Amino acid sequence: QVQLVESGGGSVQAGGSLRLSCAASGRTFSTYAMGWFRQAPGKEREFVATISASGGSTYYPDSVKGRFTISRDNARNTVYLQMNSLTPEDTAVYYCAGRRRDSGSISESGYDYWGQGTQVTVSS
Repeated sequence: QVQLVESGGGSVQAGGSLRLSCAASGRTFSTYAMGWFRQAPGKEREFVATISASGGSTYYPDSVKGRFTISRDNARNTVYLQMNSLTPEDTAVYYCAGRRRDSGSISESGYDYWGQGTQVTVSS
């Protein structure tokens, strides 16, 4: 069983930056693709970023492309989400997810493990 714990959320003004971290337990982290999703109040959870198990492949939706960067450190069992140029529309609870495959996925159903989430609030 893999446990995922997010950190790094908080409040920031529009135009600012935050870096989220997701620490994973277990010794098989390097075999899992990872993803980040977010859920704003009253909205469905949406895909934000995904990275392959090796870290060599990433994918983003247009809404965050060029502003967000996903990365991973397999030696530290940690995946990161660097978020720049934040807007109030980025306000949400951000979730880290793990997938028992080499390749990432944009679909929630493609993930096997989920963290509890971390709140990100962007004020105008």
